[in-house]
Amino acid sequence: MTTSAELGLPALTVAPGGVATTTLTVRNDLDIVEAYTFEVVGDCAAWTTVEPTRISLYPGTSETVTVRLAPPRSPASRAGEFPLGIRVLPVERPDLVAVPETTVTVTPFHELRAALAPRRRRGWLRGRYRASVRNLGNAPTTVAFTPGQAGEDLRFGVAPEKLRLEPGESGEVRVQARTRKLIWFGKPATWPFEVTVGPEERADGKDTKDSKDAKDSKGTSGKPAAAPEAVTAPEAQKPVLEGEFLQLPVFPRWLLALLALLIALLLAWFALVRPAVRSSAKQAAEQAVAQQSATPAPPAEVPAGDTPGAPSSGSTPGGQTKPGAGKPATGPGSQVGPGGLAVPGTGQQSSATIDVQTQNGAAATGSYQVPHGKVFDITDLVVANFQGDQGLVTITAGNKTITTIALETFRNQDYHWVTPIQVPEDQAVTANVTCEAPGTPASGKQAPACHELLNISGTLSDIRPGN
Repeated sequence: MTTSAELGLPALTVAPGGVATTTLTVRNDLDIVEAYTFEVVGDCAAWTTVEPTRISLYPGTSETVTVRLAPPRSPASRAGEFPLGIRVLPVERPDLVAVPETTVTVTPFHELRAALAPRRRRGWLRGRYRASVRNLGNAPTTVAFTPGQAGEDLRFGVAPEKLRLEPGESGEVRVQARTRKLIWFGKPATWPFEVTVGPEERADGKDTKDSKDAKDSKGTSGKPAAAPEAVTAPEAQKPVLEGEFLQLPVFPRWLLALLALLIALLLAWFALVRPAVRSSAKQAAEQAVAQQSATPAPPAEVPAGDTPGAPSSGSTPGGQTKPGAGKPATGPGSQVGPGGLAVPGTGQQSSATIDVQTQNGAAATGSYQVPHGKVFDITDLVVANFQGDQGLVTITAGNKTITTIALETFRNQDYHWVTPIQVPEDQAVTANVTCEAPGTPASGKQAPACHELLNISGTLSDIRPGN
C-alpha cells in the first residue's frame, strides 16, 4: 500500500509574464483516510503554486489538483529548461512521500532600456555623449549601437561598438557626433540625430542567436541552458535615443557687428575727417604766408655781449647775484609790440642762478631783480638740493608764489612752462629757504649749513621807451 501521484504533462513551456497550467492526480492506496499537502521543489518553485494546497482522500479514491506556473517578466526568470518536482506529503504516513517530476521550458524574451546623456551638446565641431543600456530580458544579449541622421551633415563614432550583457546587467558606451565643416560666421546650426539600440544583427539582416532555440536546448542538470544571444520577440521594439548637436559659429554675431562698425567708422574718417584736417592745415599755411608777407622787416640784431641789467648766472651766498651772471644767450633782437611791452618770446634768452645758504634752524632768502625797463618771461626753473637738506623752499615771481617744496622730497626738481611766467621791471624772483637739518653730500660728511641753488631761464625783453 502506498500513495501514487502523476502530473498531467511530461513537459511544459511557459513565457515570462504568462501563465501555464497542468494537473496533478493523487490516489490514496492506503486503508485509512489520508490528507495530503504539496511542496514545489526546483528552480521553478518561486513562481509555481498548487491549488488547492491540501486535500483529504478516502481509501481507494483519487483527486486532481491544478499546478499553475507564472514566471514574472524580469531578468530573474532565466530562459532555458528546468526540472519541476512536486512533493506530495501524506500527513499520517509521511514516509510514503511521492515526488512526480516534469520539465519546464522558459522561453526567452528581450527587453532593453537605454538612455542618452546629455541629450543636447553645444560646440564648434563635435559633441560627446554617453549612451547607457540595461538588459531587462532573461537571456544574454549582444547590444549594438547604430547612430544615424536624416542628412549627411554629421559623422558618428561609437566606442566600444558592442556590449555583451547578461540578464539584468548594465553597460555604457561613448558616442561622438562630428560635423563635416566649421561655421565661421552666422547663426548656430542644430543637427538632430538618433541612436538605435538593439541586438546585434547578422550579415543576412536577422538577429543573431544560438544554433538551437531555447525550446530545443537541454537542461537536464537544472541549470539555465545556453539561451539565444539576441533574439528579439515580435512585440519587442528597439530603443531609439534622440540627441541633438548645436553647432556654434567660431566668431559670434556680435563680433561681426563690431567689425562692421569699425569698418564704417574708418570709412567715415577717410571720407569726412581727413579732408577737413587737410583743408585746415592748408588754410593755416596760407594764412601764415600772408601774415609773413605783411610783417615789416625786423630791427637789426643786438650784438652779443653783456646786457645791462640782465639776470645774472649766479648769486653770492645769502642770496646776492654772482658777478658776471645775467649774460643773455645769443638770439634775435626783441620786437616791441603795442602798449609799450615787448612781444613775448622775441627777446634775448637769459638765465640766472640764485645761491642760498642757510644755517641750521634759520631762514634765508635769495633773489634776482628784473632791471628797470625790462620784462623777464620765465620758461624754465631748476631747484637743486645737492646736499639732501631738510626744510622748506618757497619760490615767488613778483607778487605770485610759484611753488613751495619740502627739501627732503627731492635732490633736483625742474619746471617748464609753455606759457611763460612774466615778471615786470623792478620786481624780483626769490627763493626763501628754511633749514631744519643740513644734509650729507656725496663726500659723506654732513654739511654745516643748508645750501640750495635755483636756476631760472627765460627771455629778457626791452620795454618801449616813453611808455
